[in-house]
Amino acid sequence: MTSKEQLIEQHVHEYESRLKHIDELYQRAHQATDQLDEAQDAKSRLSELAAQRALLQQTTDSIKRMPLDQWREATVRSAGPMAIWDILAQQLEDFIERHE
Repeated sequence: MTSKEQLIEQHVHEYESRLKHIDELYQRAHQATDQLDEAQDAKSRLSELAAQRALLQQTTDSIKRMPLDQWREATVRSAGPMAIWDILAQQLEDFIERHE
């Protein structure tokens, strides 16, 4: 395995780790809405956040399948999904704080 392949593998592992963290936050947020009497607005917002998470999963899956020579160009051009993950995690944390 070349150092470039190892770098890609490291990034993919980090992406998957962040997805796991987001899944844990989502689970907490979902449990918080189950305890609310009138949770329709909260559940609607949670659905929006779940859709954003699904897009991040698609991004991770496409990065895994991307040829080595295209990977660097694609991640530099899009700045990678890291900022999006940070924003989504922050939104989930804010959601949890409001509803727990």
